[in-house]
Amino acid sequence: MATHAAATRNISGLARALAQNGLMSEYEAEALQTQAHASGISFVEQVLVGKRMTALQLAVFASRAFGTPLLDLNAFDADQIDKSLVDPKIAVARRVLPLYKRSNKLYVALSDPANLQALDEVRFKTNLVPEPIVVEDDKLGAAIAKILESAGQTLKDMTNLEDMEVGLEDGTTVTAVEDDSDVEDAPIVKYLQKLLTDAIAAGASDIHFEPYEKYYRVRYRIDGILLEIAQPPLAIKDKVASRIKVISKLDISEKRVPQDGRMKLVLSKSKTIDFRVSTLPTLYGEKIVMRILDSAGVKLGIEALGYEPDQQQALMHAIARPYGMILVTGPTGSGKTVSLYTCLNILNQPGVNIATAEDPCEIQLPGVNQVNVNDKAGLTFAAALKAFLRQDPDIIMVGEIRDLETADIAIKAAQTGHLVLSTLHTNDAPTTLTRLLNMGVAPFNVASSVILITAQRLGRRLCTQCKKAEDIPPEALLRAGFNEEDLDGSWQPYGPVGCDHCKGTGYKGRVGVYQVLPITDEMRQVIMRNGNALDIAEQARKEGVRDLRQSGLLKVKSGMTSLEEIEAITNE
Repeated sequence: MATHAAATRNISGLARALAQNGLMSEYEAEALQTQAHASGISFVEQVLVGKRMTALQLAVFASRAFGTPLLDLNAFDADQIDKSLVDPKIAVARRVLPLYKRSNKLYVALSDPANLQALDEVRFKTNLVPEPIVVEDDKLGAAIAKILESAGQTLKDMTNLEDMEVGLEDGTTVTAVEDDSDVEDAPIVKYLQKLLTDAIAAGASDIHFEPYEKYYRVRYRIDGILLEIAQPPLAIKDKVASRIKVISKLDISEKRVPQDGRMKLVLSKSKTIDFRVSTLPTLYGEKIVMRILDSAGVKLGIEALGYEPDQQQALMHAIARPYGMILVTGPTGSGKTVSLYTCLNILNQPGVNIATAEDPCEIQLPGVNQVNVNDKAGLTFAAALKAFLRQDPDIIMVGEIRDLETADIAIKAAQTGHLVLSTLHTNDAPTTLTRLLNMGVAPFNVASSVILITAQRLGRRLCTQCKKAEDIPPEALLRAGFNEEDLDGSWQPYGPVGCDHCKGTGYKGRVGVYQVLPITDEMRQVIMRNGNALDIAEQARKEGVRDLRQSGLLKVKSGMTSLEEIEAITNE
C-alpha cells in the first residue's frame, strides 16, 4: 500500500486523471511522465509516441476530465490569429497557441489543460487571463509551425549576428540548457543560427549533426570534403535536433523513422537560402543533414560551370532543339541539379511552359511549375509525367528516371514534340545508354529520343593565392592519360599548398568536369545494333568526344586544378 501511495503522489495533472479513470495504471502513468521529463517533451507527446492513445482520444478525454471546451483546429481559420499575441518561445516550448482575445480574456489552444505552467507564462507575457481550449496535439503542432512561419519569421533574426553570443562551449551555459526542457532555449537557437550562417559564409554544401556514444560533432562539407567544425556538448543533441525539426516543420515527437523537410533562411529582401533537411535515427540519437540550396548558383550562367567551349556549344545546341531527351548523369553531389537548372534558367521565357517533377524540389525557380514527388500519396514520377502531358507543356524536367514506366513516358514525351531533361545515376555517358536498354526500353526508342548525354563530376579548384608549380615526371603524366604531344613544355602543372584564403586545404571552390556526348546518326546505328557500353564508348572516341579523364586533364593543363584531384574524381 505504501508503494501504491508513493506512485500516486508522483503523478499529477493529466497523468493522474488517466490513472484515476482506469485508462492506464498509476505505474504506467508515472513511467510515461518520467520518460517525458527525461526526453524533454510533454506528457501528451510521450503518450502519443507510445501509441497508448490517439491524439483525438486524448483530447476528448482531457476535455471531459477537466471540463474544458474541445475544438477541431482544422475548422479554425488560422489567419484570424493575432500574431502579436504569439510568443514563439512559449508556443513551441510549452505547446500552447493563443487563438483570439475577447475583452481581457485570451483563448488559448493546448493539448493538456492541466499545463498550468504554460497558462501562467501566457498570462505573464500578455497580461491577459488565459482561457484554455483543448485541441488535438498533432494539429496543434502543425498549427504552431504554420503560425510561426518558421521559414521566415523565426529565421529572419539570423541575419542580426552582431549581438549573437554563442556560449554552448561554456560549462555553465550547458548546465542551464540541461535544466530547461525548452527547445527554443536562447543559447541553442543562437548556436544553431551561428552554425548556419557560418556554413553559408564558408561556402559549405551540407551540414552534418552527428551524435555518438561519447561525443557529438558538427561537420561541414566544403568543396566536396567533410571537415569537422565543432564538438558541442553531447547533452544538447536532442535540443538541437528538436530545434531543427521545429523550423523544418517536422514532427518533433517522431524519433524512430527518417523524416525529410525543408526550411528557408531569409538573409535580406533579395537573398534567401533554402535548406533541405533529412533526419536519420542512429544508435545514439538522430543524425541530421542539412543541404544548403543556394539558387544564386543557377543564375551564374553556363559559362561559370566549367564546360569546354565545344562542350558548351553542343549543350546549347541540344537545349535549343524543340524536342528530344537530354540526360545528365553522375553520382550524388556531382552538380547535376545545378546543370539542369542552369539550362532551365536559359529556357525559362514568358512564351514557354516548363514543368518539373523532383524528389524533392531543391531549387525554386520563378516561372517554372515545380512538383514534389510523393510516392506515399501516389504522386510518382510516372504519375506526374502523365499529368504534365495533359497540361500543354513545352519543356519537362524529370528529377530522376528510376524505372521502366517513367522512362517509357519520358521517351514518348520526347518523341511527341517535347523537350525532356532528366538524370540517371551512371558512371559515364556511354553506360547511360546501356542503362536505359537494360531497363527494358527498346533500342529504337532510345535512338530516336535521346539527343545528348552529359556525364559530370565536381573537382576542387586550386587556390589562386597559394598554388605552386609541380615537377611531375613525364612517365606519371603519360600514365595519367596525357599524350606524348602534350608534353611539349608549353604548360605547367600546379599543386595545392594551403593558406589562410583557402583555410589550409590548398583548394577554393569547385569546377565541373564533363563528358558531353551528342547522339549522332552513327551513334544511333550502334544503339540500334544493341551495342554495349564499350561499343558506344569506341564510337564516341571516333567522333572526338572526350571522356571524363581527358576533360579533367584539360583542367590540369590550364592550371585550374591538380592532377591528384583529377585522378581522384575520374576513373581510368
